[in-house]
Amino acid sequence: MTTPADFNAILAHWESTRPDAPAVSFGTSNWTWAELARRVRRNAAAQRAAGLAPGDRIAVLDLNHPSCLELTLACAQVGTANAVVNFRLAPPEIVYVINDAKARLLFVGPEFAGAVDKIRAQLPAVERVIHIGGANDEYEAWLAAQEPDTHIHAADAGDCFLQLYTSGTTGFPKGAMLTHRGMVAHSRSLADEQDMGPESRVQVAMPLFHVGGTSYSLLAISAGAHILMMRLPDPAAALAMLEAERITHTFYVPALMAAMNQVPGAAERDYSALKSLCYGASPMPLPVMRASLKLFPGIMQQVYGMTEQSGVVSTLGPSDHADPAVAHRLVSAGKPIQGVEIEIRDPIDGAPVATGQPGEIWVRSEQIMRGYWGKPEATAAAITADGWLRSGDGGHIDADGYVYVTDRIKDMIISGGENIYPAEIERVLAEHPSVADVAVIGVPDERWGEVPKAVVVAAPGAAVDVEQLLAYCREHVAAFKCPKTVDVVDALPRNPTGKVLKKDLRKPYWEGRERQVV
Repeated sequence: MTTPADFNAILAHWESTRPDAPAVSFGTSNWTWAELARRVRRNAAAQRAAGLAPGDRIAVLDLNHPSCLELTLACAQVGTANAVVNFRLAPPEIVYVINDAKARLLFVGPEFAGAVDKIRAQLPAVERVIHIGGANDEYEAWLAAQEPDTHIHAADAGDCFLQLYTSGTTGFPKGAMLTHRGMVAHSRSLADEQDMGPESRVQVAMPLFHVGGTSYSLLAISAGAHILMMRLPDPAAALAMLEAERITHTFYVPALMAAMNQVPGAAERDYSALKSLCYGASPMPLPVMRASLKLFPGIMQQVYGMTEQSGVVSTLGPSDHADPAVAHRLVSAGKPIQGVEIEIRDPIDGAPVATGQPGEIWVRSEQIMRGYWGKPEATAAAITADGWLRSGDGGHIDADGYVYVTDRIKDMIISGGENIYPAEIERVLAEHPSVADVAVIGVPDERWGEVPKAVVVAAPGAAVDVEQLLAYCREHVAAFKCPKTVDVVDALPRNPTGKVLKKDLRKPYWEGRERQVV
């Protein structure tokens, strides 16, 4: 098929060419391409009936559910954008994201209905909360009240229809505005890379608030594949689905794969239908890598990417995983995918560095976001005038063109596939009366790749109660962001300008290890 310009054209193509083929399955529910297209058109009609206009935002706070994809596709039709909220965030963070997006409609799953009731008064832009699923489902009636709307907003390729939030170095998340151009380019390149097509059966296990969930789903939709969605990434259930549903393609984070290797009987199942197992979004400990290669031989593909580039920018294919002569490449992020340029630049002056030399990873492609919603200064700091995205990741490229990601320029911690910025945690801990100074670093963890550690200086006359401090942190930020351990020191190491030397704090924990971000 001719590559369409947007997801309205993609959905229309599969509706017209494969109307009765399965498009999405979730639990006992199944929708063909014709049924999915009708539901999306009803969704578009319901958005317009609610008064939404091009440029407006909606928000979804839910575990995985097909309604989130329907809303995203309907946003593409209307000209609105779906801001998918990380359900792992603490209530103050959820309030911030919904208000930052200025979401007019909020769609909420049953697990979060009580939490939303408590914060409802803090969401002034939200005109209506619509419950999805459970005993109080309102979503199906919201759809059924409208006839399908066939009018399609004349979208520009650079229009945003999906807004995913990435943690910010200022301590607050930023909304990456993902566009038709970017997501179509990402889908086109990845579908070719993974040999995904209309006969593929794609398991979506990762959360839709993450590019590993929504971008992967849109990749499957672009390819005309059958999506089989899981509500949560449960390791035993995911393995059972691979076998029972003859899954051909899937994506996991290393923490999930570590748990899968511990599932009783995992090695006795039949995964012969699986053609491509992608993994990424956090470091893969080598013991987990070795076990996973035994469980899934010949099909594992590492992916490296970022929300700001709509998902994947480089891959390390199955052949590099299998060849012992290039075992050193297992700690690389592979090579750029089609349509993506990657260079290593000096993080200070932006000048290209020599092959093999360390620097900041810069990426240029059509996949790039439009910018950060409502944050022009942050956008200008991240995207150069000639279209390069400064990733904030440090690394190098070897003589064979393989990208190695060895550290974070911006001190970001990646734990179990989740991006954590120390500034978010430091902002909270610094407010505790027992703390005079604080720095948060990432330290190695065999399950999660790395986890946050807080290094604190006690306030004059105060004693730091570690358990009390951690409990305080959990009240204000998501549990996965909270430090797992706390060290109390007399003073933090600083340079002459007063900046904390986090490399000195991290060094004892990372000696003898090769850091990797994937």
